[in-house]
Amino acid sequence: MSKRVLIVDDAAFMRMMIKDILTKNGYEVVGEAQDGAEAVEKYKELSPDLVTMDITMPEKDGIAALKDIKALNGDANVIMCSAMGQQAMVIDAIQAGARDFIVKPFQADRVIEAISKVIG
Repeated sequence: MSKRVLIVDDAAFMRMMIKDILTKNGYEVVGEAQDGAEAVEKYKELSPDLVTMDITMPEKDGIAALKDIKALNGDANVIMCSAMGQQAMVIDAIQAGARDFIVKPFQADRVIEAISKVIG
């Protein structure tokens, strides 16, 4: 059975890029969200195996959403996505429970490597 992924990013183009990489590599994209608040709702609804989470978003940022998701499920697998130069935020995310992070612009092999490491 393919692993189920929820993609969270405020940029539709970025969601499309990740979705393309994941589906080509046998993962099932079960949902998309464009901000942290929507991400938490979709997580409750879909119970995905993994969430890819952008850090900088309107409404609720990725770190706040990560904390909410970890509060719902301590075993949740969340990989943060960040642009270059956000090291401090990445450290906050890892301390909040993120399993890994990938840097934008996405490189397909790095995305798949991070996801394989977390959920196989």
